[in-house]
Amino acid sequence: MITDPQDLQKCSTAELAASACAVRDHVYGNTLTFSPKVFLPITNLCRNRCDYCSFRRSSGDPGEWTMTPDQVIATLDDAAANGCIEALFCLGDTPEGPYPAYRELLAKWGFETTVDYLEWAGIQALERGLLPHTNAGILTRQQMARLRPVNVSLGLMLENISPRMCEPGMPHHKAPDKRPQVRLDMTREAGKLRIPFTSGLLLGIGETEAERIDTLVAIDELHRNGGHIQEVIIQNFRTRPDIAMASSPEPEVDAIVRTVSMARLLLPPEISVQAPPNLNPADAGLLIQAGINDFGGISPVTPDYINHLHPWPVLDQLESECRTAGFELRPRLPIYDRYLVQDDFLDQSLLPFVQQAQRAIEIGNFAWRQRAVA
Repeated sequence: MITDPQDLQKCSTAELAASACAVRDHVYGNTLTFSPKVFLPITNLCRNRCDYCSFRRSSGDPGEWTMTPDQVIATLDDAAANGCIEALFCLGDTPEGPYPAYRELLAKWGFETTVDYLEWAGIQALERGLLPHTNAGILTRQQMARLRPVNVSLGLMLENISPRMCEPGMPHHKAPDKRPQVRLDMTREAGKLRIPFTSGLLLGIGETEAERIDTLVAIDELHRNGGHIQEVIIQNFRTRPDIAMASSPEPEVDAIVRTVSMARLLLPPEISVQAPPNLNPADAGLLIQAGINDFGGISPVTPDYINHLHPWPVLDQLESECRTAGFELRPRLPIYDRYLVQDDFLDQSLLPFVQQAQRAIEIGNFAWRQRAVA
């Protein structure tokens, strides 16, 4: 098996993929997974200005939104009625910092901070049988500790650890929360708090293959110290109108396959390697051949608000592609099984909710298999 970072770059894509699939098949057998989720974009206000982002807004911009408590409840009710398991709460970075109108809106609803609102939203999700996973950008240790009792997992894409991405003319130059050390520090603190965590790499934003490898090696080190990285997303850049990178080329299929395969070979085998099927110009079969074992979240009730031009796959079709490749597609929880047998990785007050969700998955009544959300 090829594991040395320098050796990886010398290998052909076919060699990398074959080695990665051998590891995946040995650990996960013929099972591929996904998370039946609902996507709740709590607010798209964000202080960062990443050149590839079409999600973020400033206060007063066209298309700015913050979900009201009534909207949160209605969306969760719809998700529960349609067989969702995961409630993904996603939002821009530190919105209360630069936007006084947003702080006033929270106060009107009885919340002092975004974390107060997320804590309330997590409770609402749990009461409806949904397991919360929150990706709120940069959080302090104290904020993560607040959210831990109402979330089975948290997440933050590391994206890339190269400081070069933050230089003038590069995609993170106007994004203070994308400084590599800031993201490394938060991920490290999550490990100290024993929080199951999602990380990831953003592919195709001007980085080199060596910088992709460096980022995967950094994630590996974080996990070896904290034991908390449960999945790593290999997310490829997709161009769209009205962004600074609108004319930038998307990563080639070969680069996607190489990066997925490298992730499988560099990361410990217990970490799931995931690639979102709605973002890939390649079909699911090619992702499977690259060595993934997970497709991430797929929603029956909400679009991908971050990548709104790319609808989720129809589950029946994805299942068919998996069967053609010799695999079975199964739903999973937003907390991986190994963290359920280690008491310190799950707040014990959440255990009854997790057990309820496990029973729902065992029943497996997903009535939305033949439709996708645009």
